[in-house]
Amino acid sequence: MDQIPLNYEASAGDSHKQVVTCLPPEVVQCLENARFLHLATCTDNQPHVSLMNYTYLPSSPHSAAPVIVMTTNPSSKKMNNLVENPNVSLLVHDWVSHRPPTQGRRPSGGSPGPEHRSSLASMLLNLNTSAISSISATINGTASLVARGSDEEKFYRDQHLENNTFDSEGGDLFVHQAQSPQEDGGRNCFVAGEEVRVILVNIKDIRTSDWKGGVTDYVLANAGTSANVNGI
Repeated sequence: MDQIPLNYEASAGDSHKQVVTCLPPEVVQCLENARFLHLATCTDNQPHVSLMNYTYLPSSPHSAAPVIVMTTNPSSKKMNNLVENPNVSLLVHDWVSHRPPTQGRRPSGGSPGPEHRSSLASMLLNLNTSAISSISATINGTASLVARGSDEEKFYRDQHLENNTFDSEGGDLFVHQAQSPQEDGGRNCFVAGEEVRVILVNIKDIRTSDWKGGVTDYVLANAGTSANVNGI
């Protein structure tokens, strides 16, 4: 039998399970820093993974519990899966995909805004901020569709659109060098398009894994759906 590495930790069951009433700070930081998440859906025992823009909201006028907002084309595979099976799993980490600042978001601590920051300074800021986090988070929850044309849909769509409108100068240096000035990362198509549907994920539990191999499980004590499953 091969020798088990010193940083190995059994994770088939619950590891250091904790019941919490709000998301742990390191999970919130991970959600706020990461640029994308991976959404896993499943139907008929066929899993499907999608790379998604997202918006994390700790609370809203429509939900006292934290939610994750996404949008999708109504004819997408993930949409078909969600209608059949609303249980989803999300993977988010910010080790290599640090999100650029949005128009309404500035780094804390008096850092200069993007209009006063050189390309090198922007690159170093992104690298240094990305290095702060040392975990990845797997989030399990239930997805629901927000009723089309409702005030709730407008609220979440506006929040999601604002969170995915990035400064042209303060973002990821490598991304902006590779894209044309008109590139919007698919925002107009995947977020602002008239046909897209708004998806909410209500968080049930979280598993974090750190860079040393440590695993911790969290369960939200107030976990539950704040909206009807699949908008019904």
